[in-house]
Amino acid sequence: MAKTPEIEQEMPKAYEPGKVEQKWYDFWMEKGYFKPRIEPDKEPFVIIMPPPNVTGAPHLGHALESALQDIMTRWHRMKGEPTLWLPGVDHASIAAQVVVERELAKEGLDRHQLGREKFLERMRQWVKDCRHTITEQRMKLGASCDWTRERYTMDEQSSRAVRTAFARLYEKGLIYRGERIINRCPRCGTALSDLEVDHQDVNGHLWYVRYPMVEDKEKFVTVATTRPETILGDTAVAVNPEDKRFKGMVGKKVILPAVNREIPIVADEAVDPKFGTGAVKITPGHDPVDFEVAQRQGLPLINILNPDATMNENAGPYNGMDRYDCRKAILEDLEKSGQLVKIEDYSHAVGHCQRCQTVVEPIASQQWFVKAAPLAGPALAAVRDGQIKITPQRFTKVYINWMENIRDWCISRQLWWGHRIPVWHCRDCKELIVAVETPQSCSSCGSTNIEQDPDVLDTWFSSGLWPHSTLGWPDDTEDLRYFYPTSVMETAYDLIFFWVARMIMMGIEDAGDIPFRTIYFHGLIRDDKGEKMSKTKGNVVDPLDLLEKYGTDALRFALLMGTSPGNDSRLSTDKTEAGRNFANKLWNATRFVVRSLEPGVNIDREINRDRLPVEDRWILSRLNRTFASVTGLMEDFQFGEAQRQIHDFLWGEYCDWYIELAKIRLQANDTTPLPTLVHVLEKSLRLLHPFMPFLTEELWQNLKKHITWIDTESIMVAAYPESDKAMLDPAAESELEAVTEIIRAIRNVRAQYKVASSRWIEVKIYTGSSRQATISRHTDSIKSLARANPVTFLEGEPGDKAGDNTLVLPLAQATVVIPMASMFDLEAEKERVEKELKQTQNEATRLESRLKDKAFLTRAPEAVIEKERQKLYTLNDKLEKLKQQSARLQEVR
Repeated sequence: MAKTPEIEQEMPKAYEPGKVEQKWYDFWMEKGYFKPRIEPDKEPFVIIMPPPNVTGAPHLGHALESALQDIMTRWHRMKGEPTLWLPGVDHASIAAQVVVERELAKEGLDRHQLGREKFLERMRQWVKDCRHTITEQRMKLGASCDWTRERYTMDEQSSRAVRTAFARLYEKGLIYRGERIINRCPRCGTALSDLEVDHQDVNGHLWYVRYPMVEDKEKFVTVATTRPETILGDTAVAVNPEDKRFKGMVGKKVILPAVNREIPIVADEAVDPKFGTGAVKITPGHDPVDFEVAQRQGLPLINILNPDATMNENAGPYNGMDRYDCRKAILEDLEKSGQLVKIEDYSHAVGHCQRCQTVVEPIASQQWFVKAAPLAGPALAAVRDGQIKITPQRFTKVYINWMENIRDWCISRQLWWGHRIPVWHCRDCKELIVAVETPQSCSSCGSTNIEQDPDVLDTWFSSGLWPHSTLGWPDDTEDLRYFYPTSVMETAYDLIFFWVARMIMMGIEDAGDIPFRTIYFHGLIRDDKGEKMSKTKGNVVDPLDLLEKYGTDALRFALLMGTSPGNDSRLSTDKTEAGRNFANKLWNATRFVVRSLEPGVNIDREINRDRLPVEDRWILSRLNRTFASVTGLMEDFQFGEAQRQIHDFLWGEYCDWYIELAKIRLQANDTTPLPTLVHVLEKSLRLLHPFMPFLTEELWQNLKKHITWIDTESIMVAAYPESDKAMLDPAAESELEAVTEIIRAIRNVRAQYKVASSRWIEVKIYTGSSRQATISRHTDSIKSLARANPVTFLEGEPGDKAGDNTLVLPLAQATVVIPMASMFDLEAEKERVEKELKQTQNEATRLESRLKDKAFLTRAPEAVIEKERQKLYTLNDKLEKLKQQSARLQEVR
């Protein structure tokens, strides 16, 4: 049985995350807290981790994802629900293969030189190393997932699930093999789905080319094209049937330039009469619209490209050329023959491979497809009927629009890494055998001369099965029965089509139920300027570097700061420093409370609210309001705002106000604040735990040493706090709001006028008679925290009674009057400010002159010039503040 890690007898002066985090994570793991028990009478909370790709070290997006999922998991676990957060990784077919091929290229090798089996060995070793890195980072981030259930999209169970899903869809006629226009990446050497193609605006050209008429070579039809090399694959020229310019030409033939092949002129409504000349070339083998025209018109398909985007034998004299070399050559030939009429600048969207940014080629090819429409129907209904809720709600419309217009899904990839398509071709009878288990012979003719399809499945096919395959499907497992459907799918909004829609379709199809009840989309992490992080921009930040410098909890805090569902957020040094500062603030507060608990001081489990002073009732009321608000925000997936409210309560109300108020009583040997100090801190640590798990565990364990009624082994399995309405006290809140506003106003004046901290100032407080009695009982607090003495309470408003040379501060429940003489000698202060203003002005004028001196600007190093500019900027800022201070002093009566 794991023992609770030892806590130092005396809390160190500073929080050191590196000494704390690993020991508590090891303790949680050893205690088995991450592994849920199946309790049939309770509804579980389940998150299946979106599996990170095995393409290298995780990035900040993964860190945000991990933090959000861990917050939800820890929160529901503390609520007493059986909670499963199931981790795993994705084999990332095309993405991982691209990375490993780059590594091979550094060795002067390619996959074909290695051969398929040796290349796959390299892939498996890469995956092993990446999995270790990914798991290690998730653990460092505090991920409380059940590592005993960790899964991989190419483990034995997932492979069987993939084959089973494929076979069932094939048997239903929902998977088919056919020739279609697909996107092919010449670099990656594979087909791509439409979603794997980025369309980027490119400034190109529109080339106008003459096609001579067969019957009269002096007559021409002129077409416009952005891809002249595809002329070689034309099988027709098409015009709109309503276009009168081409009346009488339909049915006649033209001669295809460069290869002198005769092709017909056809009429088709797909032609836009406004594009180019109104006549368009039809290249069915390399354009999706042209492919459909060819199907309607009965035109042949001619493929002119090899898989690597070089020209094939159908390109005639251009055979073997690179596609762009061919473009250049054919344009030169067209110009020589007089068939190139003109060239226009033309901006248009060009498809690029999402992985390597190579320009893709549309190409007619035999591929495997999923019929998407029959699967999309139930998936649409699940969202429309409210079975699945999407947060934020605006993405519901995006999802519905895409699903209503869904196209068949190309699932075959010409890669080596991935799930091999479970189809075998019989070389003797040409039968296709689709099977879950590898067949030994043809099911039709009995021949053993069978060969498996060389292609692999789109990585999103196996990912689409993730929620149910990870729980044991296609077997009827205990996990599947209890934990499916899952509760929340938390992921980035840019995966709504790639992954989320497909999980819903496949989950309903395979498991007969929705895969999750809620979809929560987080935004992207951008840099401090709002730019998307990328290696090319040099603004990528390694989460491990931030963990090392600031600690895990500070990074988690920074990642969540200012976030809201579905919106992008910025990460800056200011945020990570704010997270570290908050951790230190809470450490110091806990250290103060712990050191105040002298041996023999007994803190009762329950607090009798009726006997408490007003400041104690105030903080308990504020605590319970915070409980209620945070719970509501958590239920609404507003984790960034929930964290902000916890931070503001702990820093702004508990640390800055209640502890300071309590110190006044403690310094007078009054120990009555201790129970409230302890209760509020202990419950606040539990409230904060899902957000900052390591810090809160360390602080809670330090507190636990002194409190006999804390009998839970770890904060992570302690109950999450709930609001107690009996603790709400609006009157106490109003009273302390007035007191803190008075103290804050006096402090602001002291800072504004730079009053020495050692100097006591005189304060007069004017209030109504009913409020005077309540505020005046806090005189000692006002004196101590505002450094004010004497403090006098007067009824009504000051009016003319304020006198000359006073500051009058109207507040919500009082008016504060401060005689200037109590802060400083007014005339002496005016003189001091004017003197400093004049000196600063002279220095700024001197610097301005220097920075206009051409000789200085020519001879001085740029670093020196920049330093002088920064100095001038600082002086001008100081000058402005001195002018404001001088004006305020002149206004004093």
